[in-house]
Amino acid sequence: MTQTLTLVALTNPKSPTNVGSVLRAAGCFGVDEVLYSGTRYNTARKFQTDTKDVQNRIALTHVEDFFAEPSAPLTRICVDLVEGATPLTDFVHPERALYIFGPEDGSLSQAVIDQADAVVYIPTIGCLNLAATVNIVLYDRAAKLNLIPGGDSLIQASRDTNNKTRRGST
Repeated sequence: MTQTLTLVALTNPKSPTNVGSVLRAAGCFGVDEVLYSGTRYNTARKFQTDTKDVQNRIALTHVEDFFAEPSAPLTRICVDLVEGATPLTDFVHPERALYIFGPEDGSLSQAVIDQADAVVYIPTIGCLNLAATVNIVLYDRAAKLNLIPGGDSLIQASRDTNNKTRRGST
């Protein structure tokens, strides 16, 4: 079996809150690296909200061109509300993927979409927040590829230290 590889690319993100939430999702769903383009996040970075310090475990790398990085062969997937895109519910995730997300206040450029191997969208009424979109896509990937084993040991390792609840506890 091929080893999975997951990269998330954020196009010119502006909100440190969204980037912090994306980093938290990256940690929860086993992302290998988060890339970002543009200059807005560099300005806002001092307000970073990565509450789980995921940035110490997963690289957050500025790049100019998502298609120039990385050198490993990956399926490049744009995630945006694009006419003709595949609904996420029908999408089959590749084992090695680069997911490219648009900015909070715009869309991916046609040039980026034209270079992608696939384009998917999340069927919703209205558009989602950037971090919410990343969370949903990564969860869908993890669930469909069985990347995270379930069970009580996962719950115990994942939950907040203040949470000791159990089902059926008396």
